Amino acid sequence: MKKLVLVVLLYSVGGFAQQDAQFTQYMYNTISVNPAYAGSRGVLSVFGLYRTQWIGLDGAPETSSFSVNTPLSKSVGLGVSLVNDKIGPTNENNLSADFSYSIPTSATAKLSFGIKGSANLFNLDPNKLTPEDQGDDQFQNLDNKFSPNVGAGIYWHTDKAYVGLSVPNFIETNRYNDNETAIYKDQINYYLIAGYVFDLDRYERIKFKPAILTKMVEGSPLQVDASANFMFNEKFVIGLAYRWSASVSALAGFQITDRLYLGYAYDRETTKLVNYNSGSHEIFLRFEFLNKYSKITSPRFF
Repeated sequence: MKKLVLVVLLYSVGGFAQQDAQFTQYMYNTISVNPAYAGSRGVLSVFGLYRTQWIGLDGAPETSSFSVNTPLSKSVGLGVSLVNDKIGPTNENNLSADFSYSIPTSATAKLSFGIKGSANLFNLDPNKLTPEDQGDDQFQNLDNKFSPNVGAGIYWHTDKAYVGLSVPNFIETNRYNDNETAIYKDQINYYLIAGYVFDLDRYERIKFKPAILTKMVEGSPLQVDASANFMFNEKFVIGLAYRWSASVSALAGFQITDRLYLGYAYDRETTKLVNYNSGSHEIFLRFEFLNKYSKITSPRFF
């Protein structure tokens, strides 16, 4: 009977159902989960993120993400993103293009519709498998395996609030299935996000934003991420986040210049995995091309 070396890691990230790469600071790069977000900030935004998960655990997830999104007009937005995700002997590269179309629903609110087209390259290195599986022909066929996909989303937002519903990938992709014990495939991920910005003082120097992300994947527990962030003078951000039955996180960010923002998050497991790793680190930079005619139409929280 064939065995898959990643049983433990696959179980931890989705009960044998591979999920999309996860980000603690998704709220700064919402295009990663919802294509309707493209162009919603009103400026050309360039975003880069690096995440290393479960430090000290051999073969733990490591993710790099790069994206660019911009409005093309008052109604149309466009985005492109690349995500590299490594877990044990597997290495995935996912290139996506996002298109959004927005309609005003009031003087201060917009409803955006988005579509996503993506191309995925999946690679499994047999040399990192257990010796008895390294010669398995089915594993040899998983070198740069290509699979296309499509997704969609809706995103309603004002200057203070947002709600989004999305499915980044509609097509389930089987990567390995020996019909005996092991299944490795991309499942459909359903996302619901929401957040609201409160002004805590009359001069709007202190802002508070609670937010939530809910992700549902067939064959996996429901994932709920809740966060609470405070922004001071539109320069410094500090907050906490909790991933249900998984981890707690500390978040911090600083608006270095009007164009450049730096963010960092540290996650600590609340599961038994805490005994085998020293936490997860996530850092990102966002650069936005502003000019005297540019105006970010929503707070820097989203």
